[in-house]
Amino acid sequence: MKHILAALIFFTRLPFWKLGDVPAECFKNVVRYWPFVGWLTGGIMAGVYFMASFILPLPCAVLLALVARLLATGALHEDGFADFVDGFGGGTSRQRILEIMKDSHIGTYGVIALVIYFLMMVALASTLPVHLTCAAFVTCDTWSKYAASNIVNFLPYARKENEAKNHTVYNRTSITTGIVGCIGGLITLLLLPLFYLPSLFIPISVSIFLFRLMKKRIQGYTGDCCGATFIICELSMWITIVAINTFLS
Repeated sequence: MKHILAALIFFTRLPFWKLGDVPAECFKNVVRYWPFVGWLTGGIMAGVYFMASFILPLPCAVLLALVARLLATGALHEDGFADFVDGFGGGTSRQRILEIMKDSHIGTYGVIALVIYFLMMVALASTLPVHLTCAAFVTCDTWSKYAASNIVNFLPYARKENEAKNHTVYNRTSITTGIVGCIGGLITLLLLPLFYLPSLFIPISVSIFLFRLMKKRIQGYTGDCCGATFIICELSMWITIVAINTFLS
């Protein structure tokens, strides 16, 4: 349980640290328990959206759900996504990409990427029936976190440990904990009707593509790469679910 608590402390801004002390070593294993954090963050989004949908236009309800997750996580993943796009969009060498991603300032590429992401999320989620959108908030968040969590098994860390923003290099996932993480992501897919389940293959395919890109450009991954992989996988899953819904309509 301390590992899951460490993941909740690490990936959210909620006061889980009050529940007890967590050994520093546990924070090196938080990525493997990332999908379980999706139960919380996805559930928060679904709850806010469901309540807001009764009194607000659906696009506004979606935006409030997104804001709720931003507040819960401190925009951790969105920050990584923006830094990743800035680095890979503006860097021409491995060293330059890593320098740009480590810079706390956001660039043009990052701003444009975030604007596109939020516009796409509002446009996609507001087109689905309310009950399906609530389910998708949970499943897309959780399963995409699982897809992104595999980054530690495919790539080495691209920097030295003392150069990491949080001074933590994540451990690789063992077979047992990998299965646990996979189950953590798969369980929430039961919320979706059966004919939407093919959407689970898209984040996996997208994550593998991104891992190959990272290996080619920077020979590894950083914390920003983790956040970016999650955001891109999540968006790809939403696009797939909406496409399936449109085909079935």
